[in-house]
Amino acid sequence: MARHRYYLSIADLAHARGENPRFSYAGAGPNDFAAALQHALRDDELFQRWRAAQPEPDAVDASLGATDAVAEVQAQVADLRTDVELVTNLPMSVVRHRLFLLIGGGWQLRDLRAA
Repeated sequence: MARHRYYLSIADLAHARGENPRFSYAGAGPNDFAAALQHALRDDELFQRWRAAQPEPDAVDASLGATDAVAEVQAQVADLRTDVELVTNLPMSVVRHRLFLLIGGGWQLRDLRAA
């Protein structure tokens, strides 16, 4: 499966939170966020908790639960934003879903390249 390198930016990581506090990122900085996102991509625990909270868990698209055991995430402060570099074989639909659970819509995809 092809690996991709996603370049993301988060305008205000200090206030970036998902819609539901049960699934939302609650860390304090770029390293905490990188660790939280990396865990969310390597393990399906966040997806399973979210799925169980849905009105009809069995109706949830199981492909959103895909994981990548070797996903790598790095994040650092750059100017007034946080830049994130993510290397994974997961499709954007899965990456997007995990990001929305963790930090809502407070992020932007800046570039995507083959890894």
